[in-house]
Amino acid sequence: MKTLFLTAFMSCTLLVLKAQNLKKMETTQDSLAITQALEDSYFKGIYEGDIHALGNIFNPGTLLFGDVKGQPYNKTLDQYLDGVAHRQSPKDSGKPFKGTIITVDVVNSIAVAKVHVKMYDFNYDEFLSFHKINNRWMIVNKMITDVAE
Repeated sequence: MKTLFLTAFMSCTLLVLKAQNLKKMETTQDSLAITQALEDSYFKGIYEGDIHALGNIFNPGTLLFGDVKGQPYNKTLDQYLDGVAHRQSPKDSGKPFKGTIITVDVVNSIAVAKVHVKMYDFNYDEFLSFHKINNRWMIVNKMITDVAE
């Protein structure tokens, strides 16, 4: 009886450990997918003024909120993309641009990335909420504030 109990306990323990390792692997793969999307679509789109690259990573219903120079900032995705389309891109301006991923936290099909974006004369801290939709990580909310360098 002790042997049967011990065998059952060990089997359950191994299954739990295997499940935890699988979850860690999925989380790592998801973090890498989000990192790749941020670098290939988000930062590239902002830097080059490429609204198609940005449109690829944003969910159509995304809302953007925050403050810039102490003033409230709130836009729909369409308003944001229109602003990007009608401004000189950081690439064309010759001014510094750097996008840095600070953290990516994934839980199941949701995630939050904290990024820092230096562009023009601004330093932005941003919180980007992601949701995995149809097996793609998409930004569903953007919060932004400018910070001292």
